Formats: sequence, C-alpha cells, structure tokens
Amino acid sequence: MTRLLTALPLITGLAFCAWAQTAQAADAPKPAHGLAMHGDLKYGPDFKHFDYVNPDAPKGGTIRMGAVGTFDSFNAFIIKGTPAGATGFIYDSLMDDAADEPFSQYGRLAETVTMPDDRSWVEFRLRKEARWHDGKPVTPEDVIFSFNILVKEGSPFYRFYYGNVAEVVQTGERSVRFNFKPGENRELPLILGQLTVLPKHWWSGREFNKTSLEPPLGSGPYKISEFEAGRFVKLTRVEDYWGKDIPVNKGFQNFGEIIFDYYRDSNVSLEAFLAGRYDYKSENSSKAWATAYETPAVKKGVLLKKEIHHDRPAGMQGFAFNTRRDLFKDPKVREALAYGFNFEWSNKALFYGQYARPRSYFQNSDMAATGLPSEAELKLLEPFRDELPKEVFTKEYNPPKGDADGNIRTNLRTASRLLTQAGWVIKDGKRVNAETGKPFEFEMLLVSPLFERIALPFAKNLEKLGIKMTVRTIDVAQYKRRLDTFDFDMVVSTFGQSMSPGNEQRDFWSTSSADREGGRNIMGIKSKAVDAIVEQLIAAPTREALVTACKALDRVLQWGHYIIPNWHAPYDRVAYWDKFGRPEVTPTRGNQFFAWWIDAEKAKSLADRKKAAK
Repeated sequence: MTRLLTALPLITGLAFCAWAQTAQAADAPKPAHGLAMHGDLKYGPDFKHFDYVNPDAPKGGTIRMGAVGTFDSFNAFIIKGTPAGATGFIYDSLMDDAADEPFSQYGRLAETVTMPDDRSWVEFRLRKEARWHDGKPVTPEDVIFSFNILVKEGSPFYRFYYGNVAEVVQTGERSVRFNFKPGENRELPLILGQLTVLPKHWWSGREFNKTSLEPPLGSGPYKISEFEAGRFVKLTRVEDYWGKDIPVNKGFQNFGEIIFDYYRDSNVSLEAFLAGRYDYKSENSSKAWATAYETPAVKKGVLLKKEIHHDRPAGMQGFAFNTRRDLFKDPKVREALAYGFNFEWSNKALFYGQYARPRSYFQNSDMAATGLPSEAELKLLEPFRDELPKEVFTKEYNPPKGDADGNIRTNLRTASRLLTQAGWVIKDGKRVNAETGKPFEFEMLLVSPLFERIALPFAKNLEKLGIKMTVRTIDVAQYKRRLDTFDFDMVVSTFGQSMSPGNEQRDFWSTSSADREGGRNIMGIKSKAVDAIVEQLIAAPTREALVTACKALDRVLQWGHYIIPNWHAPYDRVAYWDKFGRPEVTPTRGNQFFAWWIDAEKAKSLADRKKAAK
C-alpha cells in the first residue's frame, strides 16, 4: 500500500477517495445469470431454454399419476406427518439445476446471483415480476423468513444443510445476501440457490411446525385445486404464472392438470396402472418389468415400455445395518452377513438378469474408488491409519461373489469363521453369543412387500448360519417414524449421489448426524476419518480435489461394512399410455418427465385404442 501511495503523489483528499472507490468497484464481483460448482457454465446469459426440452411444447390436458401410501399434510418441510408429494409443484426456488451439467444453476426467482472468488457470501437479486398466487410480490423478506423458519422449525435436515450460513440480510429493494461462517464450503452458494421460498405474509398467524391440510399459498406453476386426504390431490396449472417464459421454465409445466391418486401398496398401484386408471409409471420392480406388462395393450403399442438410459451416478443401495444396535457394532459381524446375500442367484432367479451389483457409494461415476489409493488419496487417509481397517490401504473392495445356481457353501463357511472370530458360536444349531448365550436374532424392516421376495431368500441363507432374521413389512407412516427415530435393526436404504457431491454428505455419514432424529445417517456411522474427509470434500476447490476426496471417503465406507450392496441399473424404466410427446434429447441425469407434453391427437384416440386392445 505504501508503494502505491508513493507512486501516486498527486492523488490526495477527495481525489484519492474517488480513485479508491473506482478501484474497489473494478474488483467487486459482478452479477451473473448462473453459478457452476467447478468450471464454466454451459449456457450463456442470453440462453432461451435448456437443450433437453421442447420450447414449443403444447400446453394443456390432464394426467394422472400413481402414489403409494397416504398423506395427512401439505407441509413437507417438517418432520411431523406424512406429506403429499404434490407440494413441490406449488413453490419456486431461487435457482434451478441444469440436468445436463455436473452441478450448475440458473436463475428462477433470482434474476441475478453475485458471489466473490472466495465464495464467502452469495447475493440474489429477485425478479421484479415474481409473484405469489394472490398477486403479492415475492420479496427479500420472504427469502429471509423462509431460511430462518426452515432452520428454526423445519426438519432437522435444514439445520444441518444450512449450518455454515452465519446470517441472511436484505441488501436492496429486491436483493438478499447470505454471509457464511469462516471455512471452505464451495457448494454453499449453490445450496442456497436451491432454497424453496415461502410467503411470509401467508404464514403469519399460522403454526409452521404443525401438520395441515390447508392448501398452502405458493408462487410456482401449479396450485392445489382439489383433494381428499389420503386419496388424491389435484394440481391445476396457474395460467398467469409469472415465470412461465423465463429460460429455466421454457418447455416445462406443460400439463394443464396433474392428479396424484394414492394406492395402499405397490401391487394395487400396478394393477390400477395396467387397467388404465393412471397414465405414467416409473417402474422399480424387475419382476414386474419382465412379467407384468405382457398385456394386449403393450403388444399393440397402446401401453408403451421404455428403457431410457442415463449417465448419472448410481450411488449405493443395500441392506443397511443400524450400528447403534450392539448386535451390529462389530465390523466383522457386518462383513460376515454380507456373505449370506447371493446377488448372482437373485439377479438370475428374481431380477431376470436386469441388474449389476454396486461396489461403490459413487457407482457409475469417476468418483468411485478402484484399485489402491492414489498419492492424493493417501494424504487424506494417512492421518487416520490407526483408526481405519488395514484393507483401506492394501486392497480394492468388492462385495462377496455368490453363485447363480444358489450354491454358496464356500461363502457361508467364510461367514461362519468370521462370526466365530467375533464371538458368535453355534450351540444346538443356533448362533449364540459365546459369553452371554444370547441368540443372534434381528429384524429386517420393509416398507414395500416387493422386497419380501429378496429378503426371504437372504433370511434362509442366514438360517444356515444359525441366525434368525425376521422380515416385517409395515405401512409408510410407521416406517417413516421408525426410520426417523432409528428404531430398526436393518432396512433397505438408498444413498443417491449427484455428479457433484457436497454438503449432503455430512447428513449421510457424519457423527453430528448420527443421533439427530430425522437425520439421514441411518447407519449411525461415527468416524473421525469420515468426518474429516467429508469436510475436505465440501471444501474441494477443484473437480480433481473433489474426485480425490470422494474416492477416499468411498474406501472408508466400503471397508466399514456398513451396508450389504444390492443392485443398480444404468437406465430409467418407464411405462406410459400412448398419449404423450417427449423431447428428443435425454440429459445426463436421465428422463425428465415434466418436460413431456400431451399429444392432443393421441389423447383423443386413446380411449378407442384401449378398447380395441382388450
């Protein structure tokens, strides 16, 4: 600074102040139309729409969707109750993700976004045309209210997700700024872009932390027009929706009405779909996909089946252990039980060969750990060498391989040896604790009867080891409550991953989430290594650093034996009655159903074609 003043001896007093302000303005961050986690944005400031939509898609018509379970609330932001899935359509967020980029966002409610190079804060300037359905403008006060109420009274997830925000303040007539706590968190500006904005004036006088079936006020493309609790919800498109022509919305929100019909279980839902009671189904049952659609309607092309391929990370699905239970605290026990699941037989006998088995928590991506740790990974892992299993450093993880014909005697011998080493021995044909004599018994809790056909053969294999595993299926509300309070031994769980993992990893794996009711660390993982690597992942300044941290985290989770890997497929399975048009381009993240539209000519003739196909 001294050298600068010496070089400019004539700049004094007011002249210097004016010069300094100009210099500061030149260095100030500039408003932009979007944010990218790493690298550049794909779409420029003048883009008109995403590449994977039809901007001229016709509007109108009614579609029916199927939902399994029930609902008793339209408040999806709290831990209480069972919310209707339809509520997401009535709100807007500050920004929207692009489905064909790893992690980029473009303005929705926000006209511009401003962020410094160090990402220590982010500021959003709202669009002046943004309106609630009652005509009132969306304001910075609404944004501030939304953030504060979600953190204070919303699901515990929000306190965790937004934990690095120090304060939120209004900075202009239409501007609001989030200041962050010290520390690297490059994803946080984009996380704030995902914030759902709620109307402060509507919630005034209402209790936010209570369940309610009063249709809430929103600013989004649809509003709830009719419902019957636990039976159906009808959404009607808002014809004068303020955001219908902004770039992130072009080609979306094409349906005039969306009706969600609720069914008591997946079998009843499938029967209703095949009978033509609703229009579109995302199929998650390999058995149903292989056998249930052999109908005249499918054969005659009235009901269509499509496998739409994608390139998104598969994440991990598996039988998840609750390590809070004494029974599953020993990693050797968890490892042993993995030898009892015969994926190869299940894939042949139950799944019709449709699946591959995941071995990574970042499956189907460049973030999956393979081979031995790289030098960069070792820098993250070495401080915790004494805590971690030696295999983290010496072996590539792969789940036990079974036998397609069902012969897994070798695997069961390995499992028996591991259990004996862990203090579980055979006595009178039962596996018991060598010290206490307590039998090895536990419950697998399910929310869908579809999984019973997979869980029961697993239980029979464990029975050969002297272990009793009871399989119990309960309703959605009970299941959610027991999951929120960690009242289970084992469940089927899925940990989806994006192309740019970030703050959500804290909620998945960190110690601070392990005992927090409603948290997503359902396995109860408490590991200093995991905690530290997650923070490195969140702070990663480059894509390369992010990939390295993900691989290091992957190795620790793999060798922790917290889950018995199940299966995954690299495509979306969808079935639908032939009344739709859809875009030609499928983005990286896969099928985007709400960029589809109703083809008027197909819809007009559908009823007659259904009759002819019977």
